[in-house]
Amino acid sequence: MPISRIAIGSAGETSQPDALRAGLAEFISMLIFVFAGEGAGMAFGKLTDGGATTPSGLVAASLAHAFALIVAVSVGANISGGHVNPAVTFGAFIGGNITLMRAIVYWIAQLLGSVVACLLLKFSTGGLETSAFALSSGVGVWNAVVFEIVMTFGLVYTVYATAVDPKKGNLGTIAPLAIGLIVGANILAGGAFDGASMNPAVSFGPAVVSWTWSNHWVYWLGPFIGAALAAVIYDTIFIGVTTHEQLPTTDY
Repeated sequence: MPISRIAIGSAGETSQPDALRAGLAEFISMLIFVFAGEGAGMAFGKLTDGGATTPSGLVAASLAHAFALIVAVSVGANISGGHVNPAVTFGAFIGGNITLMRAIVYWIAQLLGSVVACLLLKFSTGGLETSAFALSSGVGVWNAVVFEIVMTFGLVYTVYATAVDPKKGNLGTIAPLAIGLIVGANILAGGAFDGASMNPAVSFGPAVVSWTWSNHWVYWLGPFIGAALAAVIYDTIFIGVTTHEQLPTTDY
């Protein structure tokens, strides 16, 4: 079981140069991601006089977040693993792939990156609001929690399959693309209902800058549950020591 490999780590780990470099990489990747994703929504709203909630606005948000995440994961992959998401980091921790101490460094960096990105957006747009995530009319908090669980499960499952699994082989080269695409697809599915966060940091930055905290807990609980489920299921069933490995194609 992956939970048996959970490691707390030592307090000194948080001040090691390698951990600090990884934290800085997460900060920069998150800043890139949120600035482009949130900024695209703000730009679309400005160009369409508030039309960001239209179907075309949803498509624009999906594309912007997918493109930005592909880049953000790629530029951080060789330094921090390119998590760019506290839920992904939590999934890695549950699977025993990162210590709690290092995860804390990542979480702090990710949250700060999101806040700084939103502050930069507010300043550079002349004070436009960085809208916090909110539930649509008719969507209850538990509806949204389930949405976030399922969407984040798909995201973290994709991360495990393309980036974490030691048998991934050449599939690892498309990990950033696959991760970006599943996020873009999930935004098309859930964006009209709860904003389709899948990422507590992405929700945190706009909430801080706009100081809007209504139902904010939904965007933490759902992603963390989804990430934990994906980590446990994929690691236990597909990475475990008894996992079947496909024969080389030359053998048949």
